[in-house]
Parts: sequence; structure tokens; C-alpha cells
Amino acid sequence: MLSPEQFLIATGYFAIGTLLFAVITALAFVLKWGFRFRLVGATGFMGVLTAGMFGLSFQPLTQTVIPGAVPYTTVFDSGASQIVIAVPGDIDRTALEATLQQAASNLLKPSRIGGMGQAVPVIRARAIAHTGGTSELLYLGKVTPNQSKGKTAEEKAPIIEIYADQLAKANRTAS
Repeated sequence: MLSPEQFLIATGYFAIGTLLFAVITALAFVLKWGFRFRLVGATGFMGVLTAGMFGLSFQPLTQTVIPGAVPYTTVFDSGASQIVIAVPGDIDRTALEATLQQAASNLLKPSRIGGMGQAVPVIRARAIAHTGGTSELLYLGKVTPNQSKGKTAEEKAPIIEIYADQLAKANRTAS
């Protein structure tokens, strides 16, 4: 997968190609070539490709991998402020923190807005505890973006909250 920097470099090459097509199109109109109108379409298409490559240079398409994180599944996403991920019931505290950090990195984007009276997007991790023929949803923790205007990465790091009692209950029922 290409990185945003590589997309930006490709945007430069596409822009040069678009300008080259524009010059050839102008030359075709001056010299009254028969295929000049086809060149107009090709130039427009090159402009669309250039704009697309420029758009891809803003946001990485790759998923962030945090060491120690376990695979998770997004089970609910409102598209705005509420996200729920499913994690295994036998997860430990450090793996849960790493998984929440990875989910925050992958899912909390600037386009996420709060809604319905909630101003901050929230990712909650849940597991299912099976006890005596019934299943119970246990919310093990949550992560929210840091609202401070910090300058360093540590000051901008998302806020992770672990529910120790729910985590202990999930670990008891999983074993």
C-alpha cells in the first residue's frame, strides 16, 4: 500500500502529465487537428486523476498496528460519535489498552463529530460473558480523543479508561 508521501509524489507527476495534455490540447486547437476534442476529454480526465491522487495524499489508507494489541471487530459504528468494538473475553489489561489505542488510531479521525448531545466520539470495547446459559455484554473500557491543545504526542494521546471490575468478570467467565 502506498503511503501519503508517495501519493503526493505521484500527484506531482500526474499534474505534470495534466499540464502536458493541456499544452497538446491547445496545440491541437491551434493546428485544427481532427482529434482535438478527444484531447479535451483526456485532459479533463487527467485533471480528475490528479485531484484524486492529491486527495489520497491527505490520509493514510493503512491501518496502524500497535504492539500487544489483539484483533478486534467493529460491531457498531454510528458514523459520528459512537463506536463499539468486540474483543475476546480472556483479554488482559495491557492487551486491552493496546487494542483501544490501536482502535483510536484507526477509527478516530477528524471527520468524526459528536451528535445527539455528545460532543466527543467514544470507542467502547466489549466482550460477551457466557454464564449459566445466559450471555451478558460487558463493556471493558473506552477511549476518547484528547481535547487538549497539547504540542507533543503524549499530550495529544487519546484518553483510555479501563473498567477493572468488568475486565475481571470477563476474565473469570472466559476461563
